[in-house]
Amino acid sequence: MIFQPTICLSGASLSTSSPDGPALASVIGIPFDCGTHKFRVGARQGPDSIREQSKLIRSYDISKLGPTENPSRFLRLTDLGNVACVPGDVNQAFPLIEQAVDYVQRTGAMTIAMGGDGAVTLPQLRAVARHHPGLVVIHFDAHTDTYDFKGYNTATTFTRAVEEQLIDPKNSFHIGARGTTGVPGVIAFGRSLGFNIVPFEDYQPRPAHWLKMLREKLGRKPVYLCFDMDIFDPSCAPGVCTPEWGGLTALEGIRLLRSLAGLNFVAFDVNTVSPPHDIAGTTAFLAATVMQEFCGLAAETVLAFPERFSHLRGVRSH
Repeated sequence: MIFQPTICLSGASLSTSSPDGPALASVIGIPFDCGTHKFRVGARQGPDSIREQSKLIRSYDISKLGPTENPSRFLRLTDLGNVACVPGDVNQAFPLIEQAVDYVQRTGAMTIAMGGDGAVTLPQLRAVARHHPGLVVIHFDAHTDTYDFKGYNTATTFTRAVEEQLIDPKNSFHIGARGTTGVPGVIAFGRSLGFNIVPFEDYQPRPAHWLKMLREKLGRKPVYLCFDMDIFDPSCAPGVCTPEWGGLTALEGIRLLRSLAGLNFVAFDVNTVSPPHDIAGTTAFLAATVMQEFCGLAAETVLAFPERFSHLRGVRSH
């Protein structure tokens, strides 16, 4: 069994299609964390918490007009439940996560995943890269997750991704690194692998400049969007695995996501919601809002790249 059925997002179903046709995007929960942090373990509970808070998300966005104002309906969104993996066991969990994402990607639909800690991105990249050569990553995070360590953990996700040649680092971006680290030279090491790294102190004064550069470099390349909730300031997202003060406000984060519309997205993931450290579901609710923004970006992708989805019944160019 790849998936373990669970409470579904509003309006979604446990299948890969709806009565109106095959899904253009599917939600997958990944209840995994490495369990190695000395005192802050809990991201394995993230997907269920995000689903619970998604009850506060309603169908229509008053700021958008046209076919994407109800992105879930437009995408014929389905929720496949949680991957049936064991937290803390990389050898058991990673193949199942990869298999689950591949299950959706084989259809040509987009995956919209929720972790889980930052380690869950690597097996997803393995599956997505198989279907999208030349894959690039946009990674918003207070940490690069690209450390000069051995093994598989939240600090080595993108180090291993480069070693395995899953992504094109020269056209990939880490945006938002800030705060403290346990080892020196983190930014320099990430850049030595080819990544475009934009620390938060460089990004925040002129976001439009960096987003313009990002669009110019990415063009029509297939994009994997990885969004770590600690990109937000702990004042609005306290329940994360590794909080760092001085991050985005909720409004800034939503505006940032909307500014990415029109890129050629193939997969999304939001991660590091840790319910044991959350306050009244605040972080999970914000993550559910991020998921809704993902759906909006996915809908815009269908409109901008209709040729990608022509094999899925009922999709036409607008």
